Amino acid sequence: MTATMLTNENHRFSPVEEGSARETFMAREEGCARHSEPEIIGESSKLQNAMQDVGIVAPTSSTVVILGETGTGKDLVARTIHRLSQRRQHAFVKLNCAAIPLDLLESELFGHERGAFTGAIAQRIGRFELAHNGTLFLDEIGDIPPGLQPKLLRVLQEQEFERLGSTRTIHTNVRLIAATHRNLGQMVEDGKFRVDLYYRLNVFPITVPPLRERLEDIPHLVRYFARKYAQQLNKQIEVIPPEAMEVLMQYPWPGNIRELQNFIERAVILSRGTVLDPPLHELMRMKAEASAEPVTLRDAERAHILRILRKANGQLAGAAVLLGVPRSTLFYKMRRLGISLPRTRKAAAKAAAASS
Repeated sequence: MTATMLTNENHRFSPVEEGSARETFMAREEGCARHSEPEIIGESSKLQNAMQDVGIVAPTSSTVVILGETGTGKDLVARTIHRLSQRRQHAFVKLNCAAIPLDLLESELFGHERGAFTGAIAQRIGRFELAHNGTLFLDEIGDIPPGLQPKLLRVLQEQEFERLGSTRTIHTNVRLIAATHRNLGQMVEDGKFRVDLYYRLNVFPITVPPLRERLEDIPHLVRYFARKYAQQLNKQIEVIPPEAMEVLMQYPWPGNIRELQNFIERAVILSRGTVLDPPLHELMRMKAEASAEPVTLRDAERAHILRILRKANGQLAGAAVLLGVPRSTLFYKMRRLGISLPRTRKAAAKAAAASS
């Protein structure tokens, strides 16, 4: 088997030529400058099927909901739909519904007038206004609280809304693209998502496949990310060892493309010459841990805490934050489960000196 050479081959979905942008400053802050956007890379049948759907629905103004696991590239699919649409000359505005506090989400969507609530010291334009004649991308739509869902349904149906603190109706022409990693159908059954809003969003669903279902795309992605980060870090990566590529293709990538991208960036940083030197032992260890399924609830809890501790670099406070529990609670659980914090190098050296 020969080593993989980095070339300038493009294995990607090619969008139409980009039109000139007439976008607001905020829209550009959202990452709407088209020249900096990467394209969707891959030749697998599942990805191409999804991209065929993109090509079919993009020229319309129909609502699209993009489904898929975290890290699969739903954001990039949404941007591609916008670039292929008749609205590409106008703004692409994004809002991550899971990243905004619930009490501020309505203002982010619809805007507010000065004095509408405590702290509203000036008028604010909402995302629906910013996206007028363009595309509004609502990421993690499953995190929209129940109290706000009727208002979202109304603006989708009537294309009109009012800012908080105002009685003036504002009309808008917006194409909505939503995305979620949640099962919206199950949320409807559980009473956590309105059924009428679900049907209004589910006009044209597109499922983005996880990376483990498109293994043949991994070499293309690895080469792309290696080239990208080598340029950014002013390095010359020319060869990817075949044994490294084999390990990369065998790993299940639970974090999908986002995980692969971060891993290759770290690999480029660690590489000293022209050969990519990824830390494959990390993948092998994580794969072995994932395959060793805990038998009891105690084993599962212990394994989960150990994973989080590694993620927090052995810091108790950081692990407690990631787990969402008080530090004292985590410490008690660790004692009960027989987990001890890993020693730092300094502490280990001190202990060794004391014992000698």
